[in-house]
Amino acid sequence: MFGWLQMKTARPLYAFTALTIACLFCADAVPAQLQDPMQSIGVKPELLQEVGIDQKLSNQIPLDLTFRNERGQPVQLNQFFNHSKPVILTLVYYNCPMLCTQVLNGLLETMKHLKIDAGKDYEVLTISIDPTEKPVLAAAKHDLYAGLYGRPSGVTGWHFMTGDEAQIKQLANAVGFRYAYDPDSKQFAHASAIMVLTPEGKISRYFYGIQYPARDLRFGLMEASEGRIGSPIDQILLFCYHYDPVTGKYGIFISHVIKIAGALTVLVIGLLILFLARGEHYALPEKRA
Repeated sequence: MFGWLQMKTARPLYAFTALTIACLFCADAVPAQLQDPMQSIGVKPELLQEVGIDQKLSNQIPLDLTFRNERGQPVQLNQFFNHSKPVILTLVYYNCPMLCTQVLNGLLETMKHLKIDAGKDYEVLTISIDPTEKPVLAAAKHDLYAGLYGRPSGVTGWHFMTGDEAQIKQLANAVGFRYAYDPDSKQFAHASAIMVLTPEGKISRYFYGIQYPARDLRFGLMEASEGRIGSPIDQILLFCYHYDPVTGKYGIFISHVIKIAGALTVLVIGLLILFLARGEHYALPEKRA
């Protein structure tokens, strides 16, 4: 009797456990903007309604905004643009207890897998959304991540900056990055994403979450640079993939794949016909009896 009762009570537990595991696995399949990637520990639920990302593709960011670099020097955003290089923008805050570190770690790992170099082929701007943070924090983050990146160009290619509240909000509004501060937990509620900007300072691509596939980021940088970076093979691959702004990912563009497959088929058939024709031309005449 006790064994039967134990089995009956265990079944709901098994079902709940299975459902929980299934939800965890399925979470990766949900588009990032539909998940809840916000920094929400200790944050009031109503505050999260103010948080999110509004895509503003092709929007021009204000390049006259002034921030302070990791050395405490005032710099305008236009110093990082108009150099024929795309720019990766990350909005975080340096004292963030969890999410911001994951965003920066995810970006770092992706950058390490790219064959193109930060500082040489593209720039990276990491700007704090917390106006109380000082350049000393930015310097510590710069030294850490530039060191972990491990390429000499990363020292001058990955910039960590702080700024005043008015400047921060103006930039955040321009890229559609909505965040909110909770005075009780002394934390910012915010979404997790990085943005790719053109050399002219226009928003080209959004990538959501805390992990960014190297292929997607490489394609995004290539498109933002209008093909000025990337190998010829990358250009061919990019023709086969299409950016989906809903998911923030690149997927196979079937019509382009069909076009390439058709062209290759015609080429192979043409070469085969040419080979057979030449074979008949050079064939030895048969000997007469």
